[in-house]
Amino acid sequence: MLAIVGTVPDEEFHIYAGEVNLEGDSLVIGESRISIQRGTPALIASAIKILELFGKSPPFVYLAGDTGRGNGSKRLYEFVVKDLKNRAFTTLTFHYLLPDADWCNKILFSIDEMPIRPFLIADAGFMYAAKMSGNATSFDLFTPDPGELAFLADEEAPHPFYTRGFLLQDESRVEELVQRAYEHGNASKYLLVKGRTDYVVKEGKIIETISEPLVEALEPIGGTGDTITGVVSALIESGFEVQKACFLASKANRVAGQFANPEPSTQIVEIIKFLHKALTSLNFLI
Repeated sequence: MLAIVGTVPDEEFHIYAGEVNLEGDSLVIGESRISIQRGTPALIASAIKILELFGKSPPFVYLAGDTGRGNGSKRLYEFVVKDLKNRAFTTLTFHYLLPDADWCNKILFSIDEMPIRPFLIADAGFMYAAKMSGNATSFDLFTPDPGELAFLADEEAPHPFYTRGFLLQDESRVEELVQRAYEHGNASKYLLVKGRTDYVVKEGKIIETISEPLVEALEPIGGTGDTITGVVSALIESGFEVQKACFLASKANRVAGQFANPEPSTQIVEIIKFLHKALTSLNFLI
């Protein structure tokens, strides 16, 4: 089963651990309904759409409310550390959490006690925590954008705020940033770098690039990076080899955007609705 760990932008949302369902434009989480905007809800909704396509169960989610203060993240870290060792997930994706190196260490100790080691994916805050704690190489896949990649490439920066200026986001320098990240042990085995061009990387080598279709209106829509991470998580859980899962996730996200015919004001949920059609159109079973 796929499990997803992240936060929702609501300080009143208490810790939830269990399955989640998708109804219309909302996630149904226990007795709560969460609107699908950017962030972890967009990642979860995308994963659900793809898992449905393959007849898989919805993901198990660990969620807490956090609007950036970090209180919800800290409570969730503590809960997950205690709970994980009793689970048998096959894919485990970490998303928006306050970066905390000590808690990342504790999470990995708990994973070591699981019956099987899941395929480990990190994006957003937890990717930062993995790098800050020196544990990037313990992960199987990171899904950074070029700005996040710059932090991974900066061997001296203790926090994203302190990424040195000469390494700041520049899509023309992705190859250089990839090399630096691997040279200093700050990258997972695979990377899926998300941008105008997406890059699939294995152990420091760029093995695939995806740049078409390029849907300009997708650029300002918040959450398109979150959906890619959700799709690739679900594809890996569904048995796809990592390189193919990364390629299909990138391609499907772009094609879904093309089908949605978005404007800059379009919400991410409108893109998510086309993920099923987009992946099917790519003849993914061939």
